[in-house]
Amino acid sequence: AGDIDTAVISLKFANGALGIIENSRKAVYGYDQRVEVFGAKGTAMADNNTPTSMVVLNESGTIRDKPLYFFLERYKIAFVAEMQAFADAVRNDEPTKVSGKDGLVPVLIALAAQESLKTGKPVQVVSV
Repeated sequence: AGDIDTAVISLKFANGALGIIENSRKAVYGYDQRVEVFGAKGTAMADNNTPTSMVVLNESGTIRDKPLYFFLERYKIAFVAEMQAFADAVRNDEPTKVSGKDGLVPVLIALAAQESLKTGKPVQVVSV
C-alpha cells in the first residue's frame, strides 16, 4: 500500500536541457535498465546486459536473451571494480574518481521526486 509501481520524472536542468527518468517496479522479462542520452551532436546508450550477445533477426522478428534477472548479477563486476578503485585511492592517497557529491545528487533528485508526488507540484532539486 502506498508503494509506487511506475513513475515518470521530468527534469529541467539549469542549462535548459531536459531529462526524463522512467521507472517501473518490475519487468516480467528481467531486470530492464537502460540509459539513453540524446544531444545535438549525437546519442550515447548503455543497453541491458544479457547472458550472451547473440541476436537473431529473421522473418519472425528479433530473438535475443532476456536481460539478467537481478541487479546483483548484473553489477557484480562493477561493484568489485568500485571497491578496487576505492582501495587504490586510499592506498595511494589520491582522490576517488567518484565524489560524495556524485552520489548525493541522485538522492536529492529522488527526494524532490517524492516531494512532487506528495504535493502534486514541481519541486526544485536542492543544489549542492
